[in-house]
Amino acid sequence: MIKSMTGYGRYEQIVSGKKISAEIKSVNHRYSDYSVKLPRHMLFLEDKIRKTVSQYISRGKIDIYISVEGCGEADKNVILNEELAAEYLAAVRALRDRFGLADDITTMSLCRFSDIFRVERKEEDEDKLWEDVQAVLEHALSDFTAMRSREGERIYKDLRARVDYMRELAYEVEKSSPRIVEQYSKRLYDKIKEVIGDRQIDEARVLTETAIFADKAATNEETVRLASHFDEYCVILDSDEPAGRRLDFLTQEINREINTIGSKANDLEVSKIVVALKAELEKMREQIQNIE
Repeated sequence: MIKSMTGYGRYEQIVSGKKISAEIKSVNHRYSDYSVKLPRHMLFLEDKIRKTVSQYISRGKIDIYISVEGCGEADKNVILNEELAAEYLAAVRALRDRFGLADDITTMSLCRFSDIFRVERKEEDEDKLWEDVQAVLEHALSDFTAMRSREGERIYKDLRARVDYMRELAYEVEKSSPRIVEQYSKRLYDKIKEVIGDRQIDEARVLTETAIFADKAATNEETVRLASHFDEYCVILDSDEPAGRRLDFLTQEINREINTIGSKANDLEVSKIVVALKAELEKMREQIQNIE
């Protein structure tokens, strides 16, 4: 079943003491265009995330957001710069002795010199972090794919209905051919009779001219090819493979056949059918832009 290129999925879970969330959204695009937004300390996961997502998506503009928040055990280490702290302490004592100040030096008073501390993020177990992120990402991808499938099913039903309607229109064109030839023959006969009056009409010449017209106006080749294109259209729609590009190409071929019928049409009713065919095809073309 075909899938839409438009989709959204989100999942959040606390894993290994961290709140991990994954959000994925996509819109139409001619090719594959990935944008991955991660916390700076997790940039090493970008390639793995792209590869995981690409297993689910073949085309579209895809935005992926991953966030990880610590909850519970702290994920940072506080490191004391002992040398700098010793220098501060020595300076404070020198200040006390020089000016005869009260000896009220305490731990908290030294802590006011914030540069004696350095905060560092704890070293991550990269394999474990990826395992946790991947589990959440897979859940988000499942929701994302389900939405694309639901939208794809709606597009599928619409396209199948339009293909069936276009089949009917093409059949009306095919049925019109004998009528068009007969009308042309009658008009030709009446015109000749009007010109030559009571003289005998060369029936063989009328038949020859009618045959030439019938050959030029014949659309059976185009209607046969249209029927074949419609069959292939349905095969592609029912396939599990990405269908957007193939349907786009096939739509161009269908348009070519309709244009040929239109150029051959020497009949008002057929011209109306050609207009209806082109209108339906344009609606199909717009829908195809949403298909992966």
